[in-house]
Amino acid sequence: MPKPTAMRWTAAERRELDRLRTPHAVQCFLDHLPYSADPIYRSPRSVLRDRRAHCFDGAMFAAAALRGLGLPPLLVDLRAVDDDDHVIAVYRWRRHWGAVAKSNCVGLRYREPIHRTLRELVIGYFDDYYNLSGEKTLRSYSRPLDLRRFDRCGWMYRDDQLDRIADALDAGHHFSLLSAAMIGNLAPIDERSYRAGLMGARRAGLYVPENFRGWQR
Repeated sequence: MPKPTAMRWTAAERRELDRLRTPHAVQCFLDHLPYSADPIYRSPRSVLRDRRAHCFDGAMFAAAALRGLGLPPLLVDLRAVDDDDHVIAVYRWRRHWGAVAKSNCVGLRYREPIHRTLRELVIGYFDDYYNLSGEKTLRSYSRPLDLRRFDRCGWMYRDDQLDRIADALDAGHHFSLLSAAMIGNLAPIDERSYRAGLMGARRAGLYVPENFRGWQR
């Protein structure tokens, strides 16, 4: 496997990344990319080349871009029931947590660095995290995974080692958000929030739960 020094950004890639001078600028870049329904993982280099990304690709790109701003490249896995998991890139600014993310849903993207704890940040995604049947599905979150552990894999430049990162996220300890009583008392998402959250979503990239009855809404 090549050493980290064997790979570098090209001059063109570096110029593009240098324009992303804040976490919010990174988010704006991701927001302008089409959402990918492709069943593959893209490295940050491939995201720049292909101009498309799903949540894992977007989080990887955000982590690399945040690293360029002097922040650790950290990923957190949000685990859901009867829905897709979601991956976000997290960072700390003045001891508070924020996040950058690519999503097919409006409410699962950027979070300002105003959260005192990681749990507080994740809770901020709860009401916007629902499936096509209108059920609120977020259940747990992982410890931050520091991608510097995978520098020898060339994760910023290569696609062929990204399964290792996805597996590490999935295998990491996840902290529960809700008790059984809380889950049993959850109300479905309201109609206006449901429609707003799916505005512009690509249907091919949406998880379809078993109890989904079709596109009546």
